[in-house]
Amino acid sequence: MEPTRIEVIRMRVKCVLCDSIEKIDSNSLQAKRLRNRRIHMYICQSCYDRVGENTKKRHETGNFNLYKEKKKEDSLI
Repeated sequence: MEPTRIEVIRMRVKCVLCDSIEKIDSNSLQAKRLRNRRIHMYICQSCYDRVGENTKKRHETGNFNLYKEKKKEDSLI
């Protein structure tokens, strides 16, 4: 009896910032989010790292404000 081959199906995705096309595993959590929830966007790893570095630089200057959502207190709880 031969061992069964599991074929990995790849999904083509496009980075919203640099328009590069990459392939990700179609069974991954990220691929499922992209298929089922259209609001999710794909960002490649190089763009993700670049955005993170720039955010850290802005945060270090002191001019970076992070606005958190104000939670309403529920009087029933």
